[in-house]
Amino acid sequence: MIPNLSIAEENYIKVIYHLQNDDDNVSTNEVAAVINTTAASVTDMLKKLKEKNILNYEKYKGFRLSSEGRKIALNIIRKHRLWEYFLVEKLHFGWDEVHTVAEELEHVSSKKLIDNLEIFLDYPKFDPHGDPIPDIHGKMPTQAQINLQSLPQKIVATITSVGNQSTELLELLTHKKMGIGTVIEVKKKFPFDQSIEVKINNKSIVHISNELAQSLFVSIKK
Repeated sequence: MIPNLSIAEENYIKVIYHLQNDDDNVSTNEVAAVINTTAASVTDMLKKLKEKNILNYEKYKGFRLSSEGRKIALNIIRKHRLWEYFLVEKLHFGWDEVHTVAEELEHVSSKKLIDNLEIFLDYPKFDPHGDPIPDIHGKMPTQAQINLQSLPQKIVATITSVGNQSTELLELLTHKKMGIGTVIEVKKKFPFDQSIEVKINNKSIVHISNELAQSLFVSIKK
């Protein structure tokens, strides 16, 4: 049975999930840096989560989510990404507008509401930024993709996800008429600054910086 959790506790769980890798523990300072609070405040919260069996802790080695904690994290992420999809596809929000709203909606506790939302949306696999949406069992869909900088010239691909989802970057992509599903082909690479020239949707030629290219992931069309 999932314990009753506060919004703050759920936020911590999500942050820890994103910080931990397959084999790495997470430190108090890492969490404090993301949440922008003191290490002492993080320690107090971690004690609460450990008491609820959401965290596993090893002295001097840090901590990571327990199997129960991971289930909770994936459920929060599922809700967040379903709400983002709903806001963009059904309420016509811009993809640069939905994160903050979804941050609030992800704490809705009604399982029936979220399950029905997923059915209403016809079980989407990816959110508007290309991030996978966990299913009801916490399973993540996958897709083969590479960074745009790794895409060879004259190979046609499709933009599948955006690594950096800051409002500024999403606004820039919108300005350049680029987004998830955009067909893209690298026409030229410039060694001087690693910027590239691309053709989008078999029409416009666009010059993009190395920083922007590093934030885009593509799937090669077969």
